[in-house]
Order: sequence, then structure tokens, then C-alpha cells
Amino acid sequence: MSTPPVPREQFLVISALGKNPMELTNVLCRASNENRCAVVSTRLTRHSERCALALEISGSWDALARMEARCRALAKKHDFTTNLVRSEALENRPQALPYVAHVSSVYRPDILNEPCQFFIDHHVELESLTCDTYLAPQTGGTMLNATLTVTLPAGTQISWLRDQFLDFADALNLDALIEPWRPQNP
Repeated sequence: MSTPPVPREQFLVISALGKNPMELTNVLCRASNENRCAVVSTRLTRHSERCALALEISGSWDALARMEARCRALAKKHDFTTNLVRSEALENRPQALPYVAHVSSVYRPDILNEPCQFFIDHHVELESLTCDTYLAPQTGGTMLNATLTVTLPAGTQISWLRDQFLDFADALNLDALIEPWRPQNP
């Protein structure tokens, strides 16, 4: 009985929290290159005095093992925390449709889970989420803006889902819109 071949290219997802976004990004990207890994995708955001970096790298199993060991030493040396997880390549979904949902409302602690639950109930996958709060200049009230990039499964009746989403938003007094995803730089 033979074992199935191990895929040559594997993936490692690194999430890191630190105070200095430029140093954090530089240190982890440089270490990736030095360990013969390639950066596949990365996202960096600031949260108060901290920054969060999510970095997906690819490489052979031994290159990723070296990178995992190196990350622990770098985190200690540069005063940041990391979490490392091996990952598989995302399966192709050629018939799935990317859409963007925008939600604005007066801030409530439970407001963000509501659109997430709506999409879970409709078997829609979440690809990315951005959420910010701010003080409205006219009233001083706390407002929320959220952007959810979702993937509609093949066969989804788009007009029906859009109507359901807008009815859902109206019931919660949310200003909402759902539209096809478009590239930022055509």
C-alpha cells in the first residue's frame, strides 16, 4: 500500500501583533525570503497602539519548518506575538460570485454579528471584513461602517438574495447595500 504524494508547495499562515507596523512587516517578510518562502498574501491593520499582520507564505515543508522556528525567535527579539498555522490551498470555486455588502448604522455592540448571521443562514461565505467606528461630526454619536466581501454559491438567485438582504437591513434600521465585487484598479 503506497501513501499519496505530499504536495510540494505548502502554506503557513502567520498572525502577528506588535507595536511597530513597519518593523513587524519588514522582519517577517525578510525572514520569509531568507528561509526560501514566498509571501502569498498579507494584510496589516492598526488597532489603537497595536498593529495586526496576517501573512500567508508558501514553500516546501522544510522551508516552512525553518520559518516556524525562526518566527519564535524573531517574536521574542522584536517584542511581538505570533500564531502559526499550517494551511491548505483554497479550493477553486469558478462558479461562485464575489459580492460586497456595505452596512452603516448607529453603533450597537451586537450590530456586526447580525449581517454575519444573515450570510451564514443563506450559506454565503465570508472572504473579508472591514469595520470602523467613528463619531458623527453633526451629532457626536458613535457610528459604524462595515464592508463584507462575500462569495455567493453557484446557483444563488441574486435578485432574491439582494431583496432578502435589504429587507433584513430595513428591519434592523441599517443603511445597507449589496453589489458585485469590482477590482479596485481596473
